[in-house]
Amino acid sequence: MKALLEGIADGTIEYLASDHAPHCDYEKEVEFDDAPFGILGLETELGLFLTHLVHAGVISLPDLIARLTCRAADLIKSPKGRLSVGSEADLVLIDPDLKWTVDKNSFLSKSRNTPFHGMELTGRAIMTIVGGRVVWSLKNGLEI
Repeated sequence: MKALLEGIADGTIEYLASDHAPHCDYEKEVEFDDAPFGILGLETELGLFLTHLVHAGVISLPDLIARLTCRAADLIKSPKGRLSVGSEADLVLIDPDLKWTVDKNSFLSKSRNTPFHGMELTGRAIMTIVGGRVVWSLKNGLEI
């Protein structure tokens, strides 16, 4: 873990992402070798990165945002990942100081497969806007 954090801090690891691989319980409740790889990552990724990287002083908030957006977009030669005149209004609004507890039962994903259930995190997405339209908002813990 120390080497991983050092690699993130010194820029050796340039990109941060989630391999969001949700699977239903019945897909995972088989022999280990037969179970599909992966866990739910999308709903915990930001909180984990904010808690363990930004709030722990490993990297700054602007650096985290760049690694999740424009740097990743540049890697795949996508015009997305930026705020600029004429670009699509695809945004995630965050509260970097919002304290919350991971509750797998409140996930919107089809999966509940997470090792982070019950973990307290600091920082969370509070709204998602796609094409200028609000498609999700955290309001009393519910989708609007």
